[in-house]
Amino acid sequence: MNDMEKKSEQRDAKKISTMAHFLFLTRWLQLPLYLGLVLAQCVYVFHFWVELSDLIGAVMGNQNALQHILDTVTIKGAERPVKLTETAIMLVVLGLIDVVMISNLLIMVIIGGYETFVSRMNLEGHPDQPEWLSHVNASVLKVKLATAIIGISSIHLLKTFINASAYDEKTLLAQTGIHMTFLFSAIAIAYCDRIISQTSQQSTVH
Repeated sequence: MNDMEKKSEQRDAKKISTMAHFLFLTRWLQLPLYLGLVLAQCVYVFHFWVELSDLIGAVMGNQNALQHILDTVTIKGAERPVKLTETAIMLVVLGLIDVVMISNLLIMVIIGGYETFVSRMNLEGHPDQPEWLSHVNASVLKVKLATAIIGISSIHLLKTFINASAYDEKTLLAQTGIHMTFLFSAIAIAYCDRIISQTSQQSTVH
């Protein structure tokens, strides 16, 4: 190979390297999306404290807080309670748990997605590093997100069953069917990832 051919190959390699580097840099376009999710997290935190303060206010006898709580827990077509009942408190608490679970889902998407698709956080050895972050990848993230969605769906289904008298049978069956669909989807994702992992390990061994 003469010097001219070597120089030509070097120029081609440089062009490919530059293009690959540019395409790799485009991953930072996802950064505003994750920052947007952080703002959504702030909205959920504000919503959580509003609902919690209304619940505490209703318990302490604040009528405005009580009316807001009753408006929140009353389902269209159901009888409106006149005071703060155990069922009303349970529905408000389930709503707070729902907010926390959605917030956990946001954290997994923000931190896991940033670590997987944008840039390493280099949190190894940090005392507050999430256990799942040490082995996170796209497959693990999908399974964890599916599991979180099942948990959120379970909370909504439980709230529906508590107010079962306010819903018709079709609505109850539909919500149950949707929840089961989420459940089977998560099982299918986990099973597919297990097959891919086993195939990858077998290929490595051979």
